[in-house]
Amino acid sequence: MSQTDRQQRLRLLIKKLNRQRKQQGSKIDILCHNLIAAQRAFIDRLQGISFTAQFYKALLGNPDLDSLLERAGRVLRQELPEAGVRFFLRQPDGCELHPITTDEAFLPQEQKPEDFFHAELMGSICKANRPCTLDDMFGMGLNGNLKGLSRFSMTTLPLSDLGRSLGFVLLYRRTPQTLTSVELQRISPVLCGLSQAIYSARQALHASP
Repeated sequence: MSQTDRQQRLRLLIKKLNRQRKQQGSKIDILCHNLIAAQRAFIDRLQGISFTAQFYKALLGNPDLDSLLERAGRVLRQELPEAGVRFFLRQPDGCELHPITTDEAFLPQEQKPEDFFHAELMGSICKANRPCTLDDMFGMGLNGNLKGLSRFSMTTLPLSDLGRSLGFVLLYRRTPQTLTSVELQRISPVLCGLSQAIYSARQALHASP
């Protein structure tokens, strides 16, 4: 074999080794990315389990309705920093607002999101019985001072028991901070248990002499 042939074979071998090394490097990058993503997902699940356990622990016992909502609101606010929480429960003649006394996200003199909620809007949100964004609420008749409304990022999540609407939770933050989809996905599952607790508390209230 001539010197030229040996050099050509050596170049081809080096080229092949470099290509294999790049392929291995790419596979290692993908593997590392998947491991990091799996770790993050695992941590998120652990945080979700921890929040759920903390939330349901707060509902233990037989608190009256106001105490029940106060406890639930306090845990929700811990999970949603700088967020306001309002509970609207259906009544035969409309919806009843249950504010959280520990909610200090807004100063008393400021106009709050619930100030823009009228009976027709609350009825539409309850009838929808699903999460409602600010755009959804505008479509349902939300109106008022647009400058005031623009100060808030807000959404509603349903409270329902066996498909029956019991009302909804209003969550909000001052802009530019917003309520994220990740936060809402973490909050939504526990509202089923809260709805059952609300239903039981109201039944107990009606049954008391």
